[in-house]
Amino acid sequence: SEKKRYKRRSVLRWVGLATGAFAVPVTIRAAVTSPQNNVLAVTPTTIPYTVAAASSNPHRVVLVQTEDRVSGMRAALDLLQPKGISGRTVLLKPNFNTADPAPAATDPKLLEALVVVLQSAGAKQITIGDRSGMADTRTAMQTKGVFKLVDRYGIKVVVFDELGREQWQYFPAAGTHWERGFALARPVLDAGAVVTTCCLKTHRFGGHFTLSLKNSVGMVAKCVPGDSYNYMRELHSSPHQRLMIAEINKAYKPALILLDGFEALVNGGPEAGTVAKPKVMLAGTDRVAIDAVAIAILRFLGTTNEVSRGSIWNLEQIRRAADLGLGAINAEQIELVTTNSASEQFASSIRKFLK
Repeated sequence: SEKKRYKRRSVLRWVGLATGAFAVPVTIRAAVTSPQNNVLAVTPTTIPYTVAAASSNPHRVVLVQTEDRVSGMRAALDLLQPKGISGRTVLLKPNFNTADPAPAATDPKLLEALVVVLQSAGAKQITIGDRSGMADTRTAMQTKGVFKLVDRYGIKVVVFDELGREQWQYFPAAGTHWERGFALARPVLDAGAVVTTCCLKTHRFGGHFTLSLKNSVGMVAKCVPGDSYNYMRELHSSPHQRLMIAEINKAYKPALILLDGFEALVNGGPEAGTVAKPKVMLAGTDRVAIDAVAIAILRFLGTTNEVSRGSIWNLEQIRRAADLGLGAINAEQIELVTTNSASEQFASSIRKFLK
């Protein structure tokens, strides 16, 4: 099985990777448009560079350029060496806003491989939980094969829409832009560790971009049983939507964030749009840093005016999250850590956009 093969290969090298710097060839990947399929492709050239090793910087973001999203995910987590997984229950939050193929929603093979990695890291019990926005959650999960993982790996699945009233935790409106506060799924709050995996894409319905911060919207109730108030209607009709997205994230702290940028939606979104193929995976624990780097990638590829305009640090989701103490407050705090020459060259290419 995939689980057994990976355990034999790795037993998860999160414990003590060798550090250091060494010279290797690098691949520069420049985006070009393919008119036949509206997909951005990449072309390589080679120059030398030096690889940076991982550090204890809480704002570090691992960037891996890869030809395969699963092997790229493993490489990123091997270098990141995240803590707080072993011996703990884990709530794994994917992006199943719809059941569309990646980059609109989490790739099923990536999700399965991530379950294997987390179990190899000593996770006590893994629960996959989500609430879709544009689709029926249970149907989306079935379409994406989530329930097949229950028997295969002994995990649990929670459809947040189906939770009872007692399984939602209310957070007050004070200090937020929510009129009545919001309600967060208790399985998120009760977990020993929260792991989120999100996509790289824009959002045409007011969010402007949907990355790790916005992935948390799927933890919030649309309506709580016995409470007729529609929290999602308020969110999507509010001029403060992007600030409210950031404010949700104050309710919990992730142990690990994996952003799948193997493909990206550079306009449209969240379920369809122009697809680019930067072929990168990002990993970290700082939602602000992850999203800032992801936005820099979108800008490098060419994206919407809303995402491209001004400093990344003045974009409302990012600025509000930084003001709330959720992560990095400027580009200087972010350390980009890479695994190989192609990854370092890609990181070099996007650094100038990280402003």
